[in-house]
Amino acid sequence: MRKILPILFLLISWQASAQLGTLRESLSAKSKILGKEVEYSVYLPADYEGSNRRYPVLYLLHGYSDDETGWTQFGEAHLIAGRMMQTGEIPPMIIVMPDAGVTWYINTHDRKERYEDFFIKEFIPHVDGKFRTRNTKEFRAIAGLSMGGYGSLIMALKHPQLFAAASPLSAAVWTDESFKSMEQNSFNRFFGSIFGPDLKGEGRLNAHWNQNSVLKLVETTPLDSLKKVRFYIDCGDDDFLIKGNMALHTAMLDKKLPHEFRVRDGGHTWAYWRTALPEVLRFVGESFHR
Repeated sequence: MRKILPILFLLISWQASAQLGTLRESLSAKSKILGKEVEYSVYLPADYEGSNRRYPVLYLLHGYSDDETGWTQFGEAHLIAGRMMQTGEIPPMIIVMPDAGVTWYINTHDRKERYEDFFIKEFIPHVDGKFRTRNTKEFRAIAGLSMGGYGSLIMALKHPQLFAAASPLSAAVWTDESFKSMEQNSFNRFFGSIFGPDLKGEGRLNAHWNQNSVLKLVETTPLDSLKKVRFYIDCGDDDFLIKGNMALHTAMLDKKLPHEFRVRDGGHTWAYWRTALPEVLRFVGESFHR
C-alpha cells in the first residue's frame, strides 16, 4: 500500500497538470531575416492534443534582458491561463512567447537587425504553419510587459490589420522630452544600437524615433486604422514608467480612440504583472468571442 500511494499521487498530479494544458519550451523558428534561429515557448490548451480544432493566439512578449521563458518561469502565465480556461473564464487559446533579446521588438536604425520584420513576416507565419491556429486578425492578440509592452503597442499600432487586441503592461513609453533628456550612459546602453550611438538632445528625435515612438504613432495614424484594435493599458502607480503610460492615455483621449486604462497599486515587478495577467486574458478572450 505504501508503494501504491506515491504512484497514485503522481498519477493524480500528472492528470491535474494535463488538465491545465501543455507548455513546450526550447522551440525554435529559423529566420532568414535575422540570420539565426529564434527560440520561443508555447502554451497549448488542455484539449489541443485531443481535438482537431483551431485556436486563437495570444503573443505574449517579455521585458528587457529577459527571454522566452520569463512569462512562465516568473509570471506563471501557463498556470494562470490553464486555470482560467479550466473554469471557463476565458476561451481556450494558444499562447506564444518568443525571445527578442534586447531588440525592443523593432528594426535598428541601420537595419542590421530587423526584429519587427522577422516577427511580422516570418514568426507569425511560422506559428500559423506549425500549430492549429485561427490565422486571421479576429483571432490574434498581442500583450507584453515593459519592453514587451512597448513591443505590443508598436506591433498593434503599426500593423493594426493583424491584431484584434493589444494589452501592454507597464509599457516602456517615453515622451519626446523624456527621451531627449535621458542620461547619456542610459541612452547609449539601452538605445544606442537601436536609434543611433551617442545621440544627444534633439538629435535623438530623428526619423527612426518618429517611426517608432508610441505617442507619435497614436498622433499620426488615422483614427479609423487605430480603431481596428482593442487596447487595454495597465501600469502600477509606483512604476517608473507611469508618466509615459499616462501620456499615452491622454494621447488616446485626445485622439478619441476607445481604450481601457488601469492604474493599480504596485510597481515594476513580477508580483504586479502576475496580478495583471488574468484581466489581460479576460480582455483578450472577449476580443476572440463571437
